[in-house]
Amino acid sequence: MTTTELWCDRCGESATAAHPDCASARQLEPPRFCPRCRRRMKVQVLPVGWSAVCVEHGEIRG
Repeated sequence: MTTTELWCDRCGESATAAHPDCASARQLEPPRFCPRCRRRMKVQVLPVGWSAVCVEHGEIRG
C-alpha cells in the first residue's frame, strides 16, 4: 500500500502546489483533510496530542 500524499492536509488543495502558510501552520495544528483522498477528517485535540480520522483511510495521531 502506498502512502502518496496527493492533497494538502491543511487546506485540501493539490499537494504539488506551494503551501508555505500551510507548512508553517501544520507545526502548531493537526491536519484537517486526508492527504490521500481529500476528505474532511474528524479531528480531536487532546492535552497530550491529537487524532484525526478519515472514514476511508483510518486514524492518524500526533
